[in-house]
Formats: sequence, structure tokens, C-alpha cells
Amino acid sequence: MRRIDPSEAHIKPLPTPDADSQAYWNALKEGQLLLQHCRSCGHVQLYQQAVCRRCLSSQLVHRPASGRGTVHSFSVVHRAPGPAFKQDTPYAVLLVELEEGPRMISSLVDADPMSIDFDTSVELVCEPAGSGAVLPRFRRANR
Repeated sequence: MRRIDPSEAHIKPLPTPDADSQAYWNALKEGQLLLQHCRSCGHVQLYQQAVCRRCLSSQLVHRPASGRGTVHSFSVVHRAPGPAFKQDTPYAVLLVELEEGPRMISSLVDADPMSIDFDTSVELVCEPAGSGAVLPRFRRANR
């Protein structure tokens, strides 16, 4: 883990794609969430890895996800973990169960963080984050 220089503490960290995750991050730039599907056992996984977490097969393919899910759990952050996040508080950190099965951690956009609740339907928002990075966020779904 890289140590943060105090002079950079106000800068939010951005993802660093690797060989396993490059396709995932590229797809987000196109407004799409990719999940890995195992050709051997059918397991669907997020986050991208070189092998299936269930059967250890390397027969993985990327397929687009619906981008829809439900809030499985959440926490509203009132105290920023560092200077870079101070202007964002309060914000809701979500554990979203995607329609395809995997769960992912993200955050809520376009709504009061105090209004979120369990089982809330949400949909993907691909949010530019600077330096060409795009982050997966969620907003209430219009269902």
C-alpha cells in the first residue's frame, strides 16, 4: 500500500487498473458494468480476478450487468475518513446486491443519504472522477 504524502491528503484516491480489472474500468467509461461469468461452473463474480472464486477455473468471460440491484446494507458517514472526503459528508456507503447475484460496495448519488433504507431499488450511475477514471455509483431506481 502506498503511503499518502500529507501534501496530497486532499486528493481522493483513484483506481489503478491491472491486467485483471482493465476491461471492467474501461467498460465503466462506456457506461456499462461488467461481471465475470465462469464458463466452467456458471458462477458470477465481481471484482475481476484471473480465476473463478468458486471452482478456480480460468475460463472467465465478461458480460454486461443490468446495473440494477437492491440495497442489502448501508452506512451513513458523518465523519470524513480524511481531508479529501470532508466536503462530501454526510454520504451513504452502500452494499448493493446486484440482480445477477454479486454484491458490491459503492455510494449513493442524487439523494439525501439519510433517506436510504434496506431493500431500496437502485441503478448504476457511471460517474467521472477525474484523470479519466469513472466510478460506479448508485441512485434510487425509477421503477
